[in-house]
Amino acid sequence: MNRPIIGITMGDPSGNGPELSVKALMKQETYERCRPVIIGDAKCIEAAIQTIEGAEGMKVRALSSVSDALFECGTIDVYDMDLVDLNKRYFRKDRAALSEKLPADEVAALYEESQKMCGNAAFQYVKKVIELAMAGEVDATVTNALNKYNMNLAGHHFNGHTEVYAHFTNTKKYTMMLAHEELRVVHVSTHVSLRQACDLVKKDRVLDVIRIANEGCKALGIEKPKIGVAGLNPHCGENGMFGTEEIEEIQPAIDAAMAEGICIPEKAPTPPDTVFSKALGGWYDIVVVMYHDQGHIPLKVKGFVYNKALQKWDAVAGVNVTLGLPIIRASVDHGTGEDIAGLGISSEISLVNAMDYAIRMANAKK
Repeated sequence: MNRPIIGITMGDPSGNGPELSVKALMKQETYERCRPVIIGDAKCIEAAIQTIEGAEGMKVRALSSVSDALFECGTIDVYDMDLVDLNKRYFRKDRAALSEKLPADEVAALYEESQKMCGNAAFQYVKKVIELAMAGEVDATVTNALNKYNMNLAGHHFNGHTEVYAHFTNTKKYTMMLAHEELRVVHVSTHVSLRQACDLVKKDRVLDVIRIANEGCKALGIEKPKIGVAGLNPHCGENGMFGTEEIEEIQPAIDAAMAEGICIPEKAPTPPDTVFSKALGGWYDIVVVMYHDQGHIPLKVKGFVYNKALQKWDAVAGVNVTLGLPIIRASVDHGTGEDIAGLGISSEISLVNAMDYAIRMANAKK
C-alpha cells in the first residue's frame, strides 16, 4: 500500500495514448512500483487492446471512483469519463477510407466533429486528473499527449498541458523540464513565437526558473544540484556585439541565484552550442534554456532514434515534467502519433519513463 497511486490521462482518443496506456500497464513491474489508474474512456482502452499483440487477455474495469480500483496486473482500472462515441471517432488512417465513400466536404465535416469530440475529451481527462491530485486521491499525475489544435477547436483555449495545469492549480511561477537519462533542461519560455521568446528573457523570469530548476532537482533526490544557464545569443553575445541579453538580464539573474547559495559552476551564462555537451559530460545536473527549441532539440536528438534501414523509430524517449506546481505532473515527450495511431505499434518507452519520474517524485515527496 506504500506504492503511489498514479493517475494517467489517456490523451487524445484519436491519438496513440490509449494503446500506449495499455502497453505500459501490461507490465507486471509497473504494478510492483505503483498503483496506476487511467483517466479516460473505458471503451477506448478496450478498443486499443484489440490492436495490440499479446494484449488479448487484458481486461478493463470501468470506475467512477479511484477508491474502487483493484490495481492488479491483467486488469486495467479506468476512471471512466464516457465522453467518446467510437462510431464518430476517426483516426487519421480512417480518412482515406472515408474519402472513397463520401464527398470531400462531408469527410471534412465528419473529421472536424471527431476532432472536436476528441479535443474536448482529452481536455476533460486532464482537468479531472488535476482535481483528483489536488484532492489527494492520486499521488502523482502522468499525461499522454493531447492535440493542441483539437483542444482549441473544442473551445478550450490553452497552449498545452503546462498552461492547463497552471490555470487549474492557480500556479503563477512554473516551468517545463525535459529529461532523458542524464540530460535535463528547463525553459524560460515555451509555447510562444521565437520573436516573443527573446523579449521574455528577463532577469526576474530567469531567476525564477533557476530557483525552480534547483528545487526540481532536489525533488529527484539530488542534494546539491549543479545548474548550467544557457545564453540566448551566439557566443553569449560576444560582450554585446551580438546582443545584450546576457549582460543585462541573464548575468544579473545568475548573480542573484548564486547569492542565494544556488550552485552555478561557471558563474556566467554558457554558450548554447556547448552547454549541452557539458551537461552530458556531467558538468551540470540541469540546464536552464531560454526558449522552447533551445531545449527540445538536444533532448530529442538524444531520445528520438530513427532506424534508417528498417524505416521505423527504434525509440521515442524523453520525459516532460512541469515544475513549480503543487502537484506532480510528468508526461510523454512526443505528440499524439496520428500517422500511426490506432495500429497498436507505437512505442510506450516515453510513457514508461514518465511514470518512472512520477513514481520517484511521489516517493520523495512522501
